[in-house]
Amino acid sequence: MPRKKTVTLQTIADKLGLTVHTVSKALRGLPGMSEPTRKAVADLARELGYRTKEQEAGIAAERIPWANAKPRRFAMLIVGDSAFHRMQLEGVRIRLNELGHSLYPLLVPSAMTRPAELEDWLDKNGLSFADGLFLTAAIPEWMETMLLRLRMPRVLVNYPPDVAEVDSVIWDVEYAIHRSMEELYRAGHRRILYIGEAGPLRGFRLRWQAFVAAAGRLGLEGLADPGEHLTDGFADRAAWMEKLCDKLGSGAWTAAIAAIPGVAEWTYVAAGFLKLDIPGDISLVGMENEGHPRYADMSRPLLLVREAGERAAELMLRRIANPLLPFEQVRLRGSFHHGETIRECRRS
Repeated sequence: MPRKKTVTLQTIADKLGLTVHTVSKALRGLPGMSEPTRKAVADLARELGYRTKEQEAGIAAERIPWANAKPRRFAMLIVGDSAFHRMQLEGVRIRLNELGHSLYPLLVPSAMTRPAELEDWLDKNGLSFADGLFLTAAIPEWMETMLLRLRMPRVLVNYPPDVAEVDSVIWDVEYAIHRSMEELYRAGHRRILYIGEAGPLRGFRLRWQAFVAAAGRLGLEGLADPGEHLTDGFADRAAWMEKLCDKLGSGAWTAAIAAIPGVAEWTYVAAGFLKLDIPGDISLVGMENEGHPRYADMSRPLLLVREAGERAAELMLRRIANPLLPFEQVRLRGSFHHGETIRECRRS
């Protein structure tokens, strides 16, 4: 039998000081309100456990078990402690809790470099008692390869390896690069500098490959040579900053894409040192995982990191309930925050 709702549209409307009609439109994705209002409605509905009939039907159609199923306990493997990982963790945890399950993080020591060490550490931390394992992005590839061989339900919050049989979900950084290039191109920019390491992580390589593909699609000759851009790593930060200043100060570029989270802030620092105005002297698109408190007006594609965690929870429960279904690879595409750091470029 369907679960009886204890929260109504009127409950949400009263708490937010809105009409029932506005709340209903917000939950159905219809126009007619600001995005902050829509988000406030959605957040409160989730907090109170309210679902529309369409949402309930969607869960059933995706074969995701209801919250009254057997409570399960899942593990999430994390290498490094950052806001980036906490966003993934938060997304998975919120969705699992809504559906009656729990999650605990396993923080892998940074000094671990050998498979035997990892195996022993996982045993000591009780991974064998978990009902499933979530693998976050930025796990070293040797470690990821070993973990994907475990005989337990797994969901990868990352782009999957080419031949891996695993459910995966990722915020689509390739689309984000293509969208960023499109926005700059529409504003008249043809000389676009790529700032960001082209390896070793899978997502970093895919960003660069997407940049090259976008340049080719838009007919921007000469942008595919990595030597023209700043694709080095950050091991020597002083040398890297010197190269960045040389690129920005050369006058060869009208725009830049800071393609790796954290790079945009250093780009602002370098521009300030060179007395270059953003966007007056050079336009900038950042690829941050979330809005930067000091650069709220920065133009950027929206990377759905937290939402990818939520979708990962759904994929896990779907896999446990339906072990014979085909593996899914899900890419989440966000919109573009236009901000104020892209200026119109007059072409001669």
